[in-house]
Amino acid sequence: MMIRSILTILLIAPLVAAPQQSDYYQRQEIPLPPGEVMEIGSIAMLPGQKIAVATRRGDVWICDGAYADDLTKVTWKKFAQGLHEPFGMFWKDGWLWMTQRPEVSRIKDTDGDGLADTYETICDKWGINGDYHEYAFGTDPDKEGNIWVTLCLTGSAGAGSDWRGWCMRVTPDGKMIPTCSGIRSPGGIGFNAEGDAFYCDNQGLWNGSSSLKWLKPGSFQGNPTGNKFHKLANLPAPPDVTSGSRVLAERKKFPEFIPPAVVLPHGKMGQSPTAVAADTTDGKFGPWKNQLYIGEQCHSQVQRVCLEKVNGIYQGAVFHFLEGFEAGLIPLRIDPSGIIFTGGSNRGWASRGSKPFTFERVKWTGKTPFEMLTMSATVDGFEVTFTEPVDAAAAANVANYSMDAWTYILQSSYGSPEVDKATQKITAAVVSADKMKVRLTVDGRVQGHVHHLQLNNIKAASGQEMWHPEAYYTLNEIPTK
Repeated sequence: MMIRSILTILLIAPLVAAPQQSDYYQRQEIPLPPGEVMEIGSIAMLPGQKIAVATRRGDVWICDGAYADDLTKVTWKKFAQGLHEPFGMFWKDGWLWMTQRPEVSRIKDTDGDGLADTYETICDKWGINGDYHEYAFGTDPDKEGNIWVTLCLTGSAGAGSDWRGWCMRVTPDGKMIPTCSGIRSPGGIGFNAEGDAFYCDNQGLWNGSSSLKWLKPGSFQGNPTGNKFHKLANLPAPPDVTSGSRVLAERKKFPEFIPPAVVLPHGKMGQSPTAVAADTTDGKFGPWKNQLYIGEQCHSQVQRVCLEKVNGIYQGAVFHFLEGFEAGLIPLRIDPSGIIFTGGSNRGWASRGSKPFTFERVKWTGKTPFEMLTMSATVDGFEVTFTEPVDAAAAANVANYSMDAWTYILQSSYGSPEVDKATQKITAAVVSADKMKVRLTVDGRVQGHVHHLQLNNIKAASGQEMWHPEAYYTLNEIPTK
């Protein structure tokens, strides 16, 4: 009799399925030109819902039909060839502007036959040699029309060409402005919704873990390898940091040392971050207005970042977001209509994707996942907002939360283990009246550490399960009010 009653309950009780990415976001591969090697390094939006992509091998193709429901009708036309690994491209006033390995340039079709016939160099004032790792990543124009360019170190560890390890601004008339030093191995660069520039630096020498970094003009980003080039522009010497130290200790000595805005814990939040793109779709891609999306090459993913400024310094949390892409992601573009276009390559670094290159799009289904929308620091802990009302009883139970923290060694050798570990005690969880927020009182927070928050048994008031129950918050500054 008891068994029958249990079976009856199971049959009539509503079943809440575990969240799946396909419930919320539809990822689709866009067919590529047959027989072509399309290792996509740049994506630009063109008039008429056309898309330009530049490949690592130096070709530029124009895609028509990438917005359509029926992707079998996509067409391609080669627009240019012979370029040098463009990593950053945009359309402006009839020109395709791009950051190539040796220069910022622009190309145009002047006779209307669909092929570029005019190639102009805008700026080529940095050094380059035959080293495979001397990449250059460029942005769209900023509010003043400048293109920001990050220059990877030679071999990711040396500075064998001028200005390696620096960020430059290139003005519309071709002037190069040295802007930031201390860069190691960028994988992408972009702006937040406010117009501040950020780039992703990869784990390695002087980078204990990969991270999202704020390119505040005049700042030092942590790697001293390219410091010698300050003499080229008669700039003050960047900091000579101490190997074996910590970022917090060194930035206390050097105010120009800007700490990573968000550390991306190695292996946990990917291993090789790339593109930086702000969600300025005003809700057309979900509730993530003005947050940043970070491409990930090795894990073939897109992570989500929410930022805040405390005491004039950016910091914030990173959350898992999208996965399952078919190659290592390099560029990421968000169309105002609410579509993400991305592409990539597996050449040089393996990825979880099963293909050597890919071009894909992601659309929001219109269904919002139950997630942590934001995580922000408070005077005595953190405040978490949700995408919909939370189950108040579960959210008020401190046993449903756990937190630990760590940092990394700032050192001249490659990477770092997680060090100076600490475990925090969550002593209170207060749910807001509208059930959209919970304020956590936390004992034992550590300035400069990554704080890992794990939510357990937290569901929405509707019964929907949380899609991603973890967050990693980089606590550069502790609020005082």
